[in-house]
Amino acid sequence: MSNKNIGIKDVAVAAGVSVTTVSHVLNDVSYARISPETRDKVKSAAEQLGYGPNRLAQALRTQRTGMLGLVSEDIATTPHAGRIILGADEAARARGYNLMIINTSGSASPESRDADVEALLERRVDGILYATMYHRHVQLPVNLGSVPAVLVDSVSTSGSITAVVPDEEGGARAAVGILLSAGHSRIGFLNNTDDVPATRDRLRGFRATLTEAGLDGDAAPVESELSEVQGGYEAARRMLGREDRPTGLFCYNDRMAMGAYRAAAELGLSIPGDLSVVGFDDQELIAANLYPGLTTVALPHYEMGAWAAENLIDAIEGKTDLALMALHPTILDCPLVKRDSVAAPVR
Repeated sequence: MSNKNIGIKDVAVAAGVSVTTVSHVLNDVSYARISPETRDKVKSAAEQLGYGPNRLAQALRTQRTGMLGLVSEDIATTPHAGRIILGADEAARARGYNLMIINTSGSASPESRDADVEALLERRVDGILYATMYHRHVQLPVNLGSVPAVLVDSVSTSGSITAVVPDEEGGARAAVGILLSAGHSRIGFLNNTDDVPATRDRLRGFRATLTEAGLDGDAAPVESELSEVQGGYEAARRMLGREDRPTGLFCYNDRMAMGAYRAAAELGLSIPGDLSVVGFDDQELIAANLYPGLTTVALPHYEMGAWAAENLIDAIEGKTDLALMALHPTILDCPLVKRDSVAAPVR
């Protein structure tokens, strides 16, 4: 809690610097030439004295409220993707901003989404994050560009707004790569039926990685179903019923991998003894609790949220140009999470 009796002059005296220096440090003035040592000294003095800048005075001076809006297409009700919110919130707080969240639905009408953005604008947010539960193209609310904005886990159909998305193809390459490294040469892919970037990019990564390893990626078996447990089960039953059944499976997501586990069990195949399985998403309640634990690829939800908040604040404070960044989406790595579902194939 800030001590209301402590002022900026007290901080300046305690730190042995001028009031102007204290103001520049605490307001993070980009053009101020202040050494890291002096910045640390000022921040330490302010913390010891319990001094906090007056938000109302700051707002009047800078015309900023210190509030960011986040429009969440379903992610606020989804623990898996909710780390987007956590990453954005923690990054915002570290910069002295607070996050205001409105949850909407991916199936909401354009008018409804316009109203959600308008509700944030009426509360004078300095910028808006627009986040979706899964990587896809979105038609944006017409009023989103009224303040600086960044898209999270999505790209706009117009390509006019800065976006941060996961490296779907790179994640697929990592998934197939661990199967190849274990010695598998017959590898199948259980893919999604929805026409979204993840479906196309993960398939591209699957085929390209096999081809680069000297295998025929275009001829590798692919079965597509809805990206749920039942879809994974049905696709895996077809895949594993082949005479030349794969010894390794790459699954579009962890839910489909769960269905593949069930199909393998019904066919008397052990994992990883008879069949190695790799998922995608690292949905902790699934991947870590399957037996054996599922090797999978993690989506960088937290990192995307934090990146978006950091760059939105930089734009608000005049430190970066979102228009230039909008030319190409920023792509963040999808790291491999090794557990126990991959082993060398039985010879």
